[in-house]
Amino acid sequence: MTYPMKTLLSPAFLLAASVWAQQPGAPSVSMEVEWPADAVVATIGGKPVTYGELQAVVRALPPPMAQQAMADRKKFVEQYGLLRRLVELALEQKLDQRSPYKEGIAYNRMQLLYQAVINEKFTQITATPEDAKKFYDSNQDRYTQARVKVIYISFMNEPPPQADPKAKKVLTEAEAKARTEDLLKQIRGGADFVKLVKAHSEDPTSVAKDGEFGTIRRSDKIPEDIKKVIFSLKAGAVGGPVRQPNGFYLFRVEEMSTQTFDEVKDSVQGELKNSRFTEWMEEVRKGVQVKEEIPQYFSPRKFTLPVPAPPK
Repeated sequence: MTYPMKTLLSPAFLLAASVWAQQPGAPSVSMEVEWPADAVVATIGGKPVTYGELQAVVRALPPPMAQQAMADRKKFVEQYGLLRRLVELALEQKLDQRSPYKEGIAYNRMQLLYQAVINEKFTQITATPEDAKKFYDSNQDRYTQARVKVIYISFMNEPPPQADPKAKKVLTEAEAKARTEDLLKQIRGGADFVKLVKAHSEDPTSVAKDGEFGTIRRSDKIPEDIKKVIFSLKAGAVGGPVRQPNGFYLFRVEEMSTQTFDEVKDSVQGELKNSRFTEWMEEVRKGVQVKEEIPQYFSPRKFTLPVPAPPK
């Protein structure tokens, strides 16, 4: 069976206008206030469509779809009218009372209410500037940051044979570690870090900036072993080698500082709000108690698709 996809896809634009399609607290796009809510913008099949009705639909749409609707309002109203008419036809045929539509409607209702209560709870949760300042003062180390330079030496576990004797030798892990340790020894003996970067480091991005790797914060999502080394150093000190999947790093801390409260206030408030929402969600989850009445239903099973019979 084939379906008139172009016709069905147009109402889908409006069907996507559900609250659960948006993340908690996500901004919505609404129509600008131009007319009274009861102003009749158009009639569809002789029935009035008010500005307030259309405004409510647009506010429920995810922002990109709302912007698309406002960019072509005539098409938007036509699609809305088509959607209304198709719903009328479905109700006339009592499709909402037939399976599988009845169950689908019930499930979609659950989805809408589920996201609605999440959105409401997220809106109600607050994190004041005072809350943020208290958290900041109690967690100063989270906002420590280090500007670092690096030397990177790569390795391969099974280096391929090198046909060109003049080509740069591909190091094994043991060879790369030994070279990195030798470079660290040279640095601690007074060798110029930047000159060694230029001569040996294999990270072209940082080499082009004399080894500059950027600013690392304790809250950054980078390997813990890297953060452990970096934040154990003082400005001017070099640490490592730190092994990563394809190479070893040496880090030199250029500057160690702490972000001010004003710099992180907004992110701290957002973090606290998300944390409180997560705590609430976990409490709700704990209240959901599942008792297995038919244990066999929960047992892992393997399903195989039937092999179609060859055509006669």
